[in-house]
Amino acid sequence: MGLAVAIQMDPIDTINIDADSTFALALEAQARGHALYHYLPQALTLRDGRLYARGRPLEVFRRQGNHHRFGNFEELDLAGFDVVLMRQDPPFDMAYITATHLLELLPEDGPLVVNDPASVRNAPEKLFVLHFKELMPPTLLTLDTAEIRAFWKEHGEIVLKPLFGNGGAGVFHLRPGDDNLNSLLEMYALVHREPVMVQRYLPEVRQG
Repeated sequence: MGLAVAIQMDPIDTINIDADSTFALALEAQARGHALYHYLPQALTLRDGRLYARGRPLEVFRRQGNHHRFGNFEELDLAGFDVVLMRQDPPFDMAYITATHLLELLPEDGPLVVNDPASVRNAPEKLFVLHFKELMPPTLLTLDTAEIRAFWKEHGEIVLKPLFGNGGAGVFHLRPGDDNLNSLLEMYALVHREPVMVQRYLPEVRQG
């Protein structure tokens, strides 16, 4: 007997089906006879202690430009599903964090939530990797301009990244003599309150 699988993700219309891991999971689940449903994170509603989402039945196909078909919208009682996949992309902002708290309210004998919401919340990717510094280039977390300049002088080429961005947004590559550092830090300070991640630039990254 197939399972009922609710997928919490961003709009499926614009994904790259050759690279998107959620699409691969959906294809495999469908091939195994499981029923798929799709809803957006902002469609979550908590009412009288029970979590719902406005979503639709979903079929997926490995066809470029025509890779999915929706059924009609309906109210999904998430406690009645077998599996809920939390698959939306960052940014890791308060909306993202709120979604993890809401999913934690599902009953213990209810659906399997993958990944565990508390684990997702406690492991933002750019902070979690700091536990594995031996696998990372030299890295600095700070908003102190003097610290960043000293790091830049030491390593020559650096990359600045927001801690909670995604998809390369807000990532800048600085070379020796670049005049943009102060402007970049002013921009970061206007948008972010947390430290910026600074790393030595690795030319090999362009090769994947």
